[in-house]
Amino acid sequence: MSETGRGAPARSATAAREIVISRVIDAPRELVFEAFTEVRHLSQWWGPEGFTTTTRAFEFGVGGEWDFVMHGPNGTDYQEWISWTEIVPPERIALLHGESRHDPGAFESVLTFAPDGAATRLEMRTVFPTKEARDEAVEKYGAIEGGRQTLSKLSAYVTEMVGKGVED
Repeated sequence: MSETGRGAPARSATAAREIVISRVIDAPRELVFEAFTEVRHLSQWWGPEGFTTTTRAFEFGVGGEWDFVMHGPNGTDYQEWISWTEIVPPERIALLHGESRHDPGAFESVLTFAPDGAATRLEMRTVFPTKEARDEAVEKYGAIEGGRQTLSKLSAYVTEMVGKGVED
């Protein structure tokens, strides 16, 4: 661990703007990675508990976009947009996520997929443009709990695929 001149651990320059969520998923890394690459998979698990997703356009690849609507359990629709900025199969996906292509509040996320025995350790590191934007996402939209629920839904989805022998 790096340290500052006063002996305290150094903090990342983006720490105040970050949310980091991780989970060990009982499925092979390639399968967990695949669940992010195909809309037929994403539409089955994306979003917190009670949310569903309608995709308008999807192109997985660097520079490609996913234009979709998340439907909340209370009937509220959330316009969403993702552009993939880096893809290193099956290790890493980086993306820009906002309400639309020119959203000034869009945030960056990096997902890393690491082997953990026969399982996969998935880490989702999200960096917001400002500390205030991060705090609003946490307080107003429940971003931390929503992220945990989303990864829980992913885990259940890919674990079911493994149980059905759908590992390609």
